Amino acid sequence: MQEILIINGPNLNLLGQRQPEVYGNTSFEDFLSRLKAAYPTIKLSYFQSNIEGELIDQLQKADKQYDGILLNAGGYTHTSVSIADAVAAIDTAVIEIHISQPAAREVERHTSLLSKYCKGSISGLGLDSYRLGIDYFFKKH
Repeated sequence: MQEILIINGPNLNLLGQRQPEVYGNTSFEDFLSRLKAAYPTIKLSYFQSNIEGELIDQLQKADKQYDGILLNAGGYTHTSVSIADAVAAIDTAVIEIHISQPAAREVERHTSLLSKYCKGSISGLGLDSYRLGIDYFFKKH
């Protein structure tokens, strides 16, 4: 059975409540339940933290334990050299995920420090961005 880890960064625990016009009305827990039902042959694990060091620890711990990682680092995408270094240091493929389209938002969101170390990036498609990331790993193996 394939195993994929979803890692969400700061403020993503507020999905369904925070800026519904940008992020929608669905909590990530509800969405994850639907994903697990849609992909019964894939083991989906989930981790969320608002703390940069915990995200780095999780990336390091996940290396070679999963077939792929979907990482939505939230605002850390644009500011964390340390998370980018963690992605660069692991062998497990990482896909950068964004619910919104960073390039269409405030200028400080236009640059990703992670992208160059990720297998790919999916953004702007709402929560469906995660499903497309799962599809990539599912079809690749």
